[in-house]
Amino acid sequence: MEGDALRRTRLANERTYLAWYRTGLTALAVGVGIGRVLPEVTDSAGRAYELVGAGYGLLGIAFIAAGFIRTREVERAVEGGGYAPFSETLSFGLVGAGVVLGVATFLLVLFYD
Repeated sequence: MEGDALRRTRLANERTYLAWYRTGLTALAVGVGIGRVLPEVTDSAGRAYELVGAGYGLLGIAFIAAGFIRTREVERAVEGGGYAPFSETLSFGLVGAGVVLGVATFLLVLFYD
């Protein structure tokens, strides 16, 4: 029975890693869309689009890296019979980046020509 719980925990950790990775890829795609595609379809070669797109690109890279690190932390904790709490610093960093990019996107869409 204990082996089943361990296997399920490791598979859940793997699924969570893939979710981090998908989120990172999505942010990268949004970065390309805002930074390269949107200026083309709006006939605006504004630097603001590129900066916001680059921000999403960095966020995507951060999600992929954070997912890898988190997966390793959880695996080590499971191996030792413990628990790896989620870092408040990482959580606040990702929330902060998301809020800043969300506001920048809102302002870009609303006010930038």
